[in-house]
Amino acid sequence: MSKSVVIATTSKTDLGPAPVSTDWVHNGKPDMRSKEVARSHDHTSHVMIWDCTGGRFTWNYEKDETFVVLSGEAFITNEKDEERRISPGDIVFFPAGTSSRWHVPSYIKKVAFLRHTMPRPLGFGVLAWNLFVRKARYWARPISIVSQSVRKLKTLPVLISAGISGAV
Repeated sequence: MSKSVVIATTSKTDLGPAPVSTDWVHNGKPDMRSKEVARSHDHTSHVMIWDCTGGRFTWNYEKDETFVVLSGEAFITNEKDEERRISPGDIVFFPAGTSSRWHVPSYIKKVAFLRHTMPRPLGFGVLAWNLFVRKARYWARPISIVSQSVRKLKTLPVLISAGISGAV
C-alpha cells in the first residue's frame, strides 16, 4: 500500500454539483459545489473544497468538520441563536451532530477537513495502536543505526572518566 502526499490548488480545482436538500433551504437558491481532494488511508477523514452562492439554509453536520474560509463571507447562526460573520482566513469547527443556519450574502469558498467520529474507547484503541506502530518502526530500524548507537555508548565511560580525572 503506497501513500503519497496530495497537493491541490484550490483556484484550479474543478468543483462538481453538491445539491442540498430543499428542506434545508430557507431563502434563495444557493448553488453548492464541491470536490474531494484527499482521503485518509483508513477512510475516516477527507479534505474537500466547497463553495456556495447566495442564500439562506440550515446545515446538519454528520461528521466533525473544520474549515478555513478562502474567499467570500457568510453569517453563521449556531444552536444558541448566536450569529457570527466568517470571512477569508477564519477557521471554524463544527462537531458531528450539530447544525447551524447559514446566510451567504453572495458567495463563499472554503477548504474543509471532515472526520468521522468514533466512540471514545475505540478512539483510545486507535491512539494506542498508532503508538505501538510508531514504536515498532523505531525498534525495527536497520542494525547499522543500532550498532552506531552502541559504539557511541561504549565511548561514554571513557568520556565520563576523563571528565572526572580532569576535575581532580
